[in-house]
Amino acid sequence: MPENLFNRRSFLTIGGASVATVGSGLLVPARAKGLDPTPTMRGGANNYRPGAPVVSRIGGGGFWMTGTVRRAGDGAPLGGQRIQIWAHTTEGHERDKRSHGATLTDASGEFRLEMPQIVPAFGQAHGHLAYDSGDFETVFLRPVMRSSKDTSLRVHFVLKPA
Repeated sequence: MPENLFNRRSFLTIGGASVATVGSGLLVPARAKGLDPTPTMRGGANNYRPGAPVVSRIGGGGFWMTGTVRRAGDGAPLGGQRIQIWAHTTEGHERDKRSHGATLTDASGEFRLEMPQIVPAFGQAHGHLAYDSGDFETVFLRPVMRSSKDTSLRVHFVLKPA
């Protein structure tokens, strides 16, 4: 005679396992963790000049500053955002007006601006970048290059609505 598959013991075992699974959150749909906003870096605003013009290139070029701009939370790319860039280069100090310029992100949130080679200032080769347009909170970055011989630097902004 076949054994009854659903007896009291199997019912309690299956029921207990179901309660434990639901209680543990294993049946809750997966949710992506929101993308955290980029914090301002210490020293990022040094020698900042509000309103630097949008330019096709800073100086003679030879070094590429590139990156992305995304919205905090969902990570959506942000087109048309103004990113200001400045640095101590072979053509001028970071406090010089001619060492500053801005560019706009494309529809995919990418930006790219050519500038003179960055050289060490205060012992470190580094660039300065700022998002300061107003739709999102202002962020200043001061990324340090791995080597002063690098010919590009890539950075990423994740912006929080203002």
